[in-house]
Amino acid sequence: MEALHLLSFGPEGWGDDIFRGVLVTISLALATLPIGLTIGFFVALGKQSQEPSIRLAANIYTVIFRGLPELLTLFIVFYGAQIGIQMVYSTIMGADKVIEINAFVSGMIALGVVFSSYSSEVFLSAFRAIPKGKYEGGWSVGLSSWHTMRMVILPQLIKIALPGLANLWLILLKDTALVSAIGLADILRQTGIAARVTKHAFLFFGTACMIYLVLAIISSFDHRKTRCAAEALDTRAVCWMGSHGAVDSAAWRISPVDVPSLEPRSFRQILSQICQRIDHHT
Repeated sequence: MEALHLLSFGPEGWGDDIFRGVLVTISLALATLPIGLTIGFFVALGKQSQEPSIRLAANIYTVIFRGLPELLTLFIVFYGAQIGIQMVYSTIMGADKVIEINAFVSGMIALGVVFSSYSSEVFLSAFRAIPKGKYEGGWSVGLSSWHTMRMVILPQLIKIALPGLANLWLILLKDTALVSAIGLADILRQTGIAARVTKHAFLFFGTACMIYLVLAIISSFDHRKTRCAAEALDTRAVCWMGSHGAVDSAAWRISPVDVPSLEPRSFRQILSQICQRIDHHT
C-alpha cells in the first residue's frame, strides 16, 4: 500500500512528476528523430558521392560520432556550445555575459548527431541493396535523377531501411536517459529525485525500468506492418505521378524499352517490367 501511495498522483505522491518525465522523454526522442534521419540520409548520400572530399567528410563525421561515447558528446555540446556562444558574444558586444543553453535543445542536438551517424550506415546499406537497374529503369522512361530518387528509389530505400531504423529508434529512446546528467527532468532524473527523497530506490528505479520497457514494447513495430507502410508509400508515389500527368506519353523518352501503353493506372506494372528487363540483362 505504501508503494501505491508513493506512486499516486497528487501532492503526496510522485506520479505527477514521473508522468512529466515520461512526456519529456517521449518529446525529446520524437524531436531528435527527424534531425537524425535527415542528417543521416544526406551523410549516406555523401558517402556515395563521386567527389572524394565529400566522401572523406562524411566518413570522418561517422567515425567521430560513432566513436565518441554518447554522454561525452552530450557534455561537449552542452558545455562547449555555451563557451562558444559566450566567446562570440564577448567578441561582438565587447562585454562578458553568462549564457546558458537549454538542456532540451542540447540533448536534441547531441543525440541527433549520434543517431545520424548510425542511421547513415543503415541508409548506406539500403542504397547498396538496390540494384543499379532500378535507377536505369527510371531514367529509361524519362525520369530525371531527382524524380528517379523520389519516385523509384526512395520508396524501396525506406522499405529496406525500416527494420534497422526501428532498432535505432529503440536505442535512441534509451539514450534519452543520458540527458538527466545535464539537468533535464526526464524519467531517470524524476525517479532518481524521488528515490533520494523517499529512500525507496528500488521502487522508483524499478518503476523507471517498467516505463522504459513499456515504451520499448509500444515502439517495437512488427516487420510486416513496416513493410505494409512502405508499400503504401510506394503506391501513393505512383498515384501522385499519375494524377500530375507524369505518365503522359509526350513527356517520356522510352526508346530503350518497348512499352505498349503509358496510361496512369498501368504505370506501376510498366516500371516493374522495365526494371525486371534491365536486371535480367545486367
